[in-house]
Amino acid sequence: MFLLVASTIIAACMASAMIVVRLRASKKPASVKKIILPPVFMSTGALMFVFPEFHVAWIQVLEAFLVGMFFSLFLIKASRFEVRGSDIYLKPSKAFPVILISLLVVRLIIKLIIGSQISVGETSGMFFILAFGMIITWRLAMLYRYLQLRKVSFS
Repeated sequence: MFLLVASTIIAACMASAMIVVRLRASKKPASVKKIILPPVFMSTGALMFVFPEFHVAWIQVLEAFLVGMFFSLFLIKASRFEVRGSDIYLKPSKAFPVILISLLVVRLIIKLIIGSQISVGETSGMFFILAFGMIITWRLAMLYRYLQLRKVSFS
């Protein structure tokens, strides 16, 4: 029970931090580097799978990744770029904090359901894969849109 509460608090803090980071990001020009680095940094978390308690079955990997990809659709929808002068900026979305908090609540509900049926380690592994599937899909879509806008605007 302690691990469930602690992980829920950590998830809420991370979501809050992401909202703040996203709002600050709209004040500085976007770049390829700023788009692709978050999933690269997050990928180091996959080292958790070195430990047996975090191992998950391949079907669980697929399920978690596909759910993450589905959740990313909402983030993709809320992520738009705009050209300001000679730079491209991430356009602030009023829906982004609402979407992020909603996704957090849905993930917590799923976590409560799944967490009662499988171990804490497996649950952690699945939710890492879900989050990674979400961020990689979202950031690839952002990268594609950014490159398209840069090509059209600055050619």
